[in-house]
Amino acid sequence: MSNFGDLIRIAREEKGLFLRQVAAELEIDQAIISKFERNERKPTKEQVLKFAKFYKLDKETLLVEWLSDKVAYDLQDENLADKVLKAAEQKIKYKKK
Repeated sequence: MSNFGDLIRIAREEKGLFLRQVAAELEIDQAIISKFERNERKPTKEQVLKFAKFYKLDKETLLVEWLSDKVAYDLQDENLADKVLKAAEQKIKYKKK
């Protein structure tokens, strides 16, 4: 199963870039990008959009991976995770009306 970190690491490797090159271009510390790639730290939405633009990745796909990583991380140890997700889905549908 893919996640945000995997997507940006694969994109970097496919382009043959070093972390330091990406860090310089995006003005994000190299160590922080490394942690993003290893899923040890979560980027901001602004940073996600920078990666999408830099790597020419689909913005929506990257945002979905980023947001789903955040939700999964928050709920991974909850026994009621399935119920919480269903309730949240209903709330989102209601608020969109």
